[in-house]
Amino acid sequence: MRVVFWGSPDFAVVTFDALLESAHEVVAVVTRPARPRGRGRGVEPTAVERRAREAGIPVLAPSRPREEAFLDELRALAPDVFVVAAYGAILPAEVLALPVHGAINVHASLLPAYRGASPPTRAILDGRAETGVTIMRMDEGLDTGPILLRASTPISPDETAGALTARLAALGAGLLVAALDRLALGSLPETPQDDAAASYAPKVEVEEARLAWTRPTAELERAARAFDPQPGAWTTWRGERLKVFRLEPMPARDDWGPAAPGMIVALDPAPVVRTGDGLARLAEVQPAGGRRMAADAWARGRGVEASERLGA
Repeated sequence: MRVVFWGSPDFAVVTFDALLESAHEVVAVVTRPARPRGRGRGVEPTAVERRAREAGIPVLAPSRPREEAFLDELRALAPDVFVVAAYGAILPAEVLALPVHGAINVHASLLPAYRGASPPTRAILDGRAETGVTIMRMDEGLDTGPILLRASTPISPDETAGALTARLAALGAGLLVAALDRLALGSLPETPQDDAAASYAPKVEVEEARLAWTRPTAELERAARAFDPQPGAWTTWRGERLKVFRLEPMPARDDWGPAAPGMIVALDPAPVVRTGDGLARLAEVQPAGGRRMAADAWARGRGVEASERLGA
């Protein structure tokens, strides 16, 4: 089938590569426009655009994917199907109606759970033991279309959102190609979603990733994993932002005595912090202007002291 692929970040590149290796023909890629990124704020294309140009596939990057000139370009491609993986915008009805077989989407959750932008992060935050990937037919709603295929996978107790997203990208890529193969044969049934069972995974805001030390240790540990690599769970130390990428629950110690949440009660050798219901040892951090490092190295290098309070 003639495929127009829609995608932007690294998650989508995995599906794009799988399509290139499949029996289907990728005739063009649609991605988000280049924008300023990184500390230098230089304008950079999306990961999908970079990969498409390497592969010699034509790239379209409209600022608004509904303008008539852009729609004319899509019509000229005579697509059989659109494949969408983390494109970054909702497609309007006039776009979805263009291909012969409509548009199908790779979504990183077991729909109807976690509709929206950040399913891996939300699944880890909620302490889920399992998640997965859904291939769905797109409609005008937010991840509300009929389910075509699904595959589940366990979430490891120490898994970060970055690692989980990479695994789901690989799982989804294979599932997507299987769905296209079956679609071409006319043997791909559709199952409506149960809207009553739906949950949502809104985009993560930086302030949401701030660690509240009054929370239970288990929630803080999940937050560190869920916000890794972006935006990074964070707190403050001596007035500067400190990202916390890994922390470890600690057993209670009577000899360390009572302390307010956020207080560093010991250097063991890494800082041990009082939480809402116990103790947690910092394991991996990133100070402002610095790199990710082991928390004990940070504590030695910065002269961290017991009795200091994080987040104050």
